[in-house]
Parts: sequence; structure tokens; C-alpha cells
Amino acid sequence: MFDQLVISGLASGSLYALTAVAVVVVFRNTRTINLAQGDFAMIGAFMALIFLKDFGLNYYVSLGLAVIFCIGLGFLVERLVMRPLADSDWLTLFTATLGVYYILHGVAGWFWGRDTKAFPVTFDPTPVHVLGTIISEGHLINMAWVTGIGIVLYIFFKYTKQGIAMRAVTDDPETAELMGIPVRFIVFLTWGMAGLLAAFAGVLIAPIIYVAPEMMDEVLIKGYVAAVFGGLYSIPGAIVGALLIGVAENLAGGYLGAHYKVATAFVMIVVLLAFRPQGLFAIQRRREF
Repeated sequence: MFDQLVISGLASGSLYALTAVAVVVVFRNTRTINLAQGDFAMIGAFMALIFLKDFGLNYYVSLGLAVIFCIGLGFLVERLVMRPLADSDWLTLFTATLGVYYILHGVAGWFWGRDTKAFPVTFDPTPVHVLGTIISEGHLINMAWVTGIGIVLYIFFKYTKQGIAMRAVTDDPETAELMGIPVRFIVFLTWGMAGLLAAFAGVLIAPIIYVAPEMMDEVLIKGYVAAVFGGLYSIPGAIVGALLIGVAENLAGGYLGAHYKVATAFVMIVVLLAFRPQGLFAIQRRREF
């Protein structure tokens, strides 16, 4: 039972990691906590559902179109909402993302209603045996997707011109601008990346739960908690935090009862803030990808 709970927790944590990484990427380049990250993912899930059911497109085409749509949504939010407020204090920026959250919630409810909708299952629901434990094929597929996305992100931040520029802006935006790095364009790309990660998160989690305006609210909270594990700067820290939350809540639900599962992330963040408020990986923030 323990092994099965751990592997299932890692699968859940990998999905939280997509949200956590997006929160970190936006924060470290804009010093903004994006409260609308979950709604980016929700919009991506709805768009993929429309492409699948209404247009009859296959899963991968629908996923690709949803990703493109969410990247565009991220660009739009940055250009119309965040850029005019770029020189504002953190509270104004925080409130702006809260406003985007409510706008996207309202738009989704108006267009698609508040009822939950089933997302077509594209994998075999029959459990499979892995390392002596039983896990669903959907969880395995999601873990493979997230691992692949993680590898692509590592290559992007480590070896591409745009990724290195993003790291420079993270370290010191003023110096980066003096060196000729187009900081505003990098911030623009950052919001697009947030949209990209959100689309994957929404589409991957939709078959496991449902599609509705509030579908990502709980995932968003856990993603924020995971981001805090990395001190809001560390991508590896956010990933580790997300995996820890997934495993911890699964173990709590399995051994203590389902009602303890929801509270696990909040207990973890209270303990972390009490003993290490700067996050587990904050010291390394200047050196990682």
C-alpha cells in the first residue's frame, strides 16, 4: 500500500509541479504572484475539450491548439494588464492578477456554464503494474509528459539565448537592460511560458477530474505552496515541493482518512514558514536554471 500511495502521489505532484514552475517563472522575472495561473489552465482545458468534441480533432492536435491559445492568452494579459502597471507596487500587481482570475472565471462561466463536464479519456483505464505496485496508465502518461516538459525547460534555460536572457533578468533586471537584453520582451515571453505550462496542466489533469471554471482552484493552491518551497525563485525547488506535497497528501489520505488529504498542503506550508520562511532552496536561487 505504501509504495502505491507514493507512486500515485508522485503522479499527482508532477501535475502540481507544472503550476508551481509557472508561478516561479512569472514571479522571478516580474516579482508578481500570478493568481490567474490556474484559470489559464482551466481555459486551456475548455479549449481542448471544444477542439475534441465540437470540431472532432484528435487529442494531440487539440492539445497543441490549446497550448497556442493559452500562450496567446498569456501574451494578452501581459500586454493589456501587466505592462501598463509594470512600475506599480507589488500589491497593485497582485490585485491585477486577482482581477484577471475573476474575469476568466466569469467568462468561462458565461460561455460554458458552471456545470462540470467530462473530458474524454484518451488512455486505457485498466491499471498497470509498475515496480510491484498498481497505477493507472493515465498517471504514467502524465508523469512522462511532465518529465519531457521538464527536460525541455532545462535545455531552454541552460542553452538557448532567450532562456539565458530570462536568467539574467531574474538575477538583476537593471544590469540585464544595461547589457542590451530587452527586458520588456523577456517579461512578455515569461507570460507566454506561463500560458504554455498552464495549457499542459489543464489538459493533463482534466481527464482525471473534470472541466469546470473552478477545476484548478485546489491545484493552484498546491502549486503556490510548492513554489514557496523553492523560495519563489527556484524551479527545482518548486518541483521538489510539488512532489513532496503529492506524496504527503496521498499518504495522509491513505493512512489517516480522505478528509486529511486536503489539509496536508496547508500544514506543510505552515511548518515551512515557521522554520524556514525563505524556502528550502532559496540560497541557490542565483545559480540554477
